[in-house]
Amino acid sequence: MDLHDAKILVNDTLLKVKEEIKRLEEMTKPISPDNAIGRLSRMEAIGEKSVNDAALRNAKMRVTKLTQALKRIADEEYGDCLECGEEISIKRLKTIPEATLCIKCASRIE
Repeated sequence: MDLHDAKILVNDTLLKVKEEIKRLEEMTKPISPDNAIGRLSRMEAIGEKSVNDAALRNAKMRVTKLTQALKRIADEEYGDCLECGEEISIKRLKTIPEATLCIKCASRIE
């Protein structure tokens, strides 16, 4: 994958993640205590909010990583493993455009 294609992929992914953040922000608004729902429904809503809060944090972290990937593209360093310096497979980059490690190094570190 050349740097132009990589930039398109990262930007497309970034737009999708930002849309997901907007959706999650709507879903994580505080639950009003005066909202007339039953106790079990309120507990369920609190549980869902907790899950959505975690998803929102992960999405925001992913935006940061995708922004860093755009910088690596601009610096012509995109696609190189930060650990061993080898090329990250195209298949991995297409799946995880913000990847900074090759499969081998990611497996070893995780």
